[in-house]
Amino acid sequence: MSTVSVAAEWQLLYNRYYRKPELYQMQWKHVDLTRNKVACSPFGGPIAVIRDDAKIVQLYAESALRKLRIFNSAGVQIAETVWKNPGGRLVGMSWTDDQTLICITQDGTVYRYDIRAEPLESLSLGKDCFTHSVVDCVFWHNGVVCINEAFQVFCIPDFKNPNPIKLADPGLEDFPLSMTVIEPQYTMSGNVEVLMAVGDHVLLVEEDGIQQLGVGIGPLQKMVVSRNGKLLASFTHDGRLLVMTTDFSNIIFDYTCESALPPEQLAWCGMDSVLLYWDDMLLMVGPYGDPVRYIYDEQVLLIPECDGVRILSNTSMEFLHRVPDSTVSVFQIGSTLPAALLYDALDHFDRRSAKADENLRLIRSSLPEAVESCIDAAGHEFDVQQQRTLLRAASYGQAFCSHFQRDHIQEISKTLRVLNAVRHSEIGIPLSIQQYKVLTPSVLIARLINAHHHLLALRISEYLGMNQEVVIMHWACTKITTSSATPDANLLEILLDKLKLCKGISYAAVAAHADKSGRRKLAALLVEHEPRSSKQVPLLLSIGEEDTALTKATESGDTDLVYLVLLHIWQKRPALELFGTIQSRPLPRDLFISYARLYKHEFLKDFFLSTGQLQDVAFLLWKESWELAKNPMASKGSPLHGPRIKLVEKAHGLFAETKEHVFESKAAEEHAKLLRIQHELEVTTKQAIFVDSSISDTIRTCIVLGNHRAANKVKTEFKVSEKRWYWLKVFALATIRDWDALEKFSKEKRPPIGYKPFVEACVEAEDKGEALKYIPKLADPRERAEAYAGIGMAKEAADAASQAKDGELLGRLKLTFSQNAAAASIFDTLRDRLTFQGTS
Repeated sequence: MSTVSVAAEWQLLYNRYYRKPELYQMQWKHVDLTRNKVACSPFGGPIAVIRDDAKIVQLYAESALRKLRIFNSAGVQIAETVWKNPGGRLVGMSWTDDQTLICITQDGTVYRYDIRAEPLESLSLGKDCFTHSVVDCVFWHNGVVCINEAFQVFCIPDFKNPNPIKLADPGLEDFPLSMTVIEPQYTMSGNVEVLMAVGDHVLLVEEDGIQQLGVGIGPLQKMVVSRNGKLLASFTHDGRLLVMTTDFSNIIFDYTCESALPPEQLAWCGMDSVLLYWDDMLLMVGPYGDPVRYIYDEQVLLIPECDGVRILSNTSMEFLHRVPDSTVSVFQIGSTLPAALLYDALDHFDRRSAKADENLRLIRSSLPEAVESCIDAAGHEFDVQQQRTLLRAASYGQAFCSHFQRDHIQEISKTLRVLNAVRHSEIGIPLSIQQYKVLTPSVLIARLINAHHHLLALRISEYLGMNQEVVIMHWACTKITTSSATPDANLLEILLDKLKLCKGISYAAVAAHADKSGRRKLAALLVEHEPRSSKQVPLLLSIGEEDTALTKATESGDTDLVYLVLLHIWQKRPALELFGTIQSRPLPRDLFISYARLYKHEFLKDFFLSTGQLQDVAFLLWKESWELAKNPMASKGSPLHGPRIKLVEKAHGLFAETKEHVFESKAAEEHAKLLRIQHELEVTTKQAIFVDSSISDTIRTCIVLGNHRAANKVKTEFKVSEKRWYWLKVFALATIRDWDALEKFSKEKRPPIGYKPFVEACVEAEDKGEALKYIPKLADPRERAEAYAGIGMAKEAADAASQAKDGELLGRLKLTFSQNAAAASIFDTLRDRLTFQGTS
């Protein structure tokens, strides 16, 4: 198994080997890089090609129709579209990290396309760039810096949030010789820094100001910043390649090239070397040793990667990168390292040579190290056969290792299967293992589905144990978009067949996409399969299936969802339709009533009326009348047409129409009558003291005010009983101390309540003299005794008590006069006498 053919293609740059394997023979046709603008996405991404309108095109050589075409890295066309953008000449084109193609035209318009050449929302760099055309632009991963004819510098720091920012005025009188950027993640300020070669120095331009760096070091014809933002490679006017720190404080190395003509392209190859490309030669320069030259007879384009440079030509795609140390240890010519001996041992084993055992004995102590090197070398290989051989060598050596983590081979095999699958020319993503680790499997899956390689994405997800939902979801949405001619029923069957593969997948999200694509019937069919009501119900509402949404929300028992549907229907439909919808559904109906009772009385009244629930409307009207009472203006105005009276009268009318609410009907009628009288009294007396008081209080207030006619009217209207009338009048007259009127009232006829209330009213008014007028009229001696005691007349109380012959009463009265010893002795004497008489 010869290693000479493997290492023969390597190039030595000082003490490091580099190799340049061919990844693909380009499958495109009639693509000439010299006549096109080309943008290549890193990490083996797509290639965008459009005819350069600054180049002269031979008449009839190709169509005058200008097209934007997108290919994978193997030259297989993914999509194309006619370039219709009217923004003038195309100044620059590049891919962002999420594989959005950015195209900037002279008028400052930024056009965006996805990988399928579908136009996305465009934006503008602003009025200044429209007035003064954009001349040049420099891209980085997710941003761009542009300079216009007025030497103004503009920046979009992040295309995910595309807000153009004007940087500080660099004060230029001519365009810079070259321009590059230090990305925001590598600057102290966290903002992009623009390096402009001007004269013999470099200007560092930021949003807040400018700095002058490297005075005397220029003029610099080309500049490029390393991937980590720490180093700057530049080509000077006198043909020197300078590599220095980005603060220009230290020159790392200085190499004089054979030509002072500036290279067409300047790029970093990893962190160890710099590439310079002229029209026929690619020069690789390192800090030590002689450079390496590669001769090309056609135009090439350099595409920097994290671990090397892809080289694109009209016919091929190559990958120039440093040979990994593990690969060197296996394949370096003349290598006697353990990995090389293990690899050689496998060859002898395959040929059944005894030397296989001899090699193993030589490296027994270093066998784990040799196995690890073979595994690592296999991971860095692009040739599938070479991968297999290296893994077989590792497996062969592992069989003789007692202490080795045996899952390493399984892990690298799994990774290589994924890499080999995406490297296939039909997929065209030539990732190295290092790029794959930086990119991560989840991002790779996202790129595959964006390129509509759903089956491969699904298989990789399943193989790596990743969530397949994102793949199936994207496939389903894409299928809906691209299957406009397929009937809904047939497409539903196709979709369900795949969607069921992933448990917990959101049918609602797919249905939402169907609705957005104008297929509402399909959306309704899909959402039926969504098991989560919280996702199902909102979507049903969005597609106009309110009745179904209400049914699903009710079945879920989630009151929040029911309210969501109710409020949605409330806004979309006439009130009567809403009432008809909820009438036969207990939960929605009850929730509606609870909500409307708090916030929407008018709607609730309409609902009750539409369903014949007149008593409920009446109760609402009555409640509203009490709510009006809180408004001080409600009691003022016409006594006959006051708003409260009208409400109560309406309530009475509604109660009267139902047989079950006779009491409520009578109560509402009397309430309205009382309110009317109280309004009249307030208008007459000009005192707002009657409304909302009781009948008794109204009568009492009338008497207190001397309006006996009004009091009698209230008594008559509400059929107040004589006993109640006497009680009210007695205490009202006593309140105003109208003793003559009270005495006169007591003599009109024998009071139906007796004279005790007269006594109590006088005592309450603290006039004992008036009380003495009525105490003798009390027929019951017990009442007389207690009345006399109440005004402090002990002897008279004792006489009355003795007439009653009640020993218990005498005891109680004695306690009343406990502070008066003479009075207490009288009660004792009387009780003793009463006791003696009883025993005799």
